[in-house]
Amino acid sequence: MGVSADNWIKRRQISVDEYYRMGEVGLIAADERVELIEGEIIDMAPIGSDHAGLVIRLTRLLAKAVDDKAILSVQNPVRLSNRSEPEPDFAVLKVREDDYRKQHPAAADTLLIVEVSNTSERFDREIKLPLYATHGVPEVWIISIEQQSITICRSPGNYRYEQEQTTRSPGIVTLSAAPEITVDLSTLF
Repeated sequence: MGVSADNWIKRRQISVDEYYRMGEVGLIAADERVELIEGEIIDMAPIGSDHAGLVIRLTRLLAKAVDDKAILSVQNPVRLSNRSEPEPDFAVLKVREDDYRKQHPAAADTLLIVEVSNTSERFDREIKLPLYATHGVPEVWIISIEQQSITICRSPGNYRYEQEQTTRSPGIVTLSAAPEITVDLSTLF
């Protein structure tokens, strides 16, 4: 007989500041792959060679497209709220003079977030995507390694994106929040 703690045990959620203090005192190791989602510390999947290779290829494609029109941030935090600071594979950010040295970018600073999904696809779609939509990230791409497809999500609303399109043959994509940036994804897979 299984018992679920979901309904009767109160969970203590932590803030981003508490999360950082845990790192400062050594409760979270500097090399530990974790992120804070809705007040809970979530283990991130190890990066396999398929994932790493796709991130390398997409880094080249995005860097070429972004040039000096935006900032490309690779596997760095984006602070969505006081309880959520995910570390997407990519964030294309609005240009800021300090290159976000004074504080991590927020949802309002993003033009695009990209999640490369292998073992994390369900988590990316069911947990992170609604979180990004709720906080107003204008565009999210979920790249499925297994399906060799890209889902482009636009027009954020409450918990979901109004526009969602999946394709196995991406071509040239223009960012909705930055039409001056076009990315040729024809060689992605």
